[in-house]
Amino acid sequence: MANKQDITKANTQKSIKWPHHLAYAVGLITSDGNSSSDGRHFSFVSKDTELIETFKRCLSLKNKIRPKTSGYSNKMYYKIQFGNIKLYKWLLNIGLMPNKTKRLSKIVIPDKYLPDFLRGHIDGDGCIRVYQDPIYPNSQRLYTRFISASLAHLLWLRKRIFSLLKIKGHMRQHTKGTFELSYAKKDSRTLLNAIYYNKFVPCLRRKRKIAELFLSN
Repeated sequence: MANKQDITKANTQKSIKWPHHLAYAVGLITSDGNSSSDGRHFSFVSKDTELIETFKRCLSLKNKIRPKTSGYSNKMYYKIQFGNIKLYKWLLNIGLMPNKTKRLSKIVIPDKYLPDFLRGHIDGDGCIRVYQDPIYPNSQRLYTRFISASLAHLLWLRKRIFSLLKIKGHMRQHTKGTFELSYAKKDSRTLLNAIYYNKFVPCLRRKRKIAELFLSN
């Protein structure tokens, strides 16, 4: 028989549904968002105001976007902060938490919404890179990369992507203490066609523009 804590957790998970735009926003929060320790507030920071505007629409937020200067490089970023206790508890139950940078592991997300989550993850702190092959000038190299300070999270992500798309990613560690999960040309095409499954999904346009060179839809 389930105890009271298990029942409360299950009810919290069911209290918020999984529309595609929410899964995308969860990907953004996972890669580049922050949960306060007060049990209520979130913030999302990006150098792209377009990305924050998309984030706002996905969560139906009315909060203002404010400029923010990086304390390390003096570069200008933009930040939105908001409070939502119900969403906060739901995100805790699916695997997110305060100070998640190196603690993050798996996220409980249905396969149906994994492509949206992956697209948000890439838009938040990943990249899609295309460049000319130095050996074969008429050929292009394509890489899609996920970045995280948590090795456990990227290992989980690789496992979920393989389960869904049957493609294998390459893992490596950066000197700055972050890890990278990357997919090369053929597997990257498979991944990009999965996450950009139609023309109307929420996304960062400059990254989609790169991906469009390799989309079949």
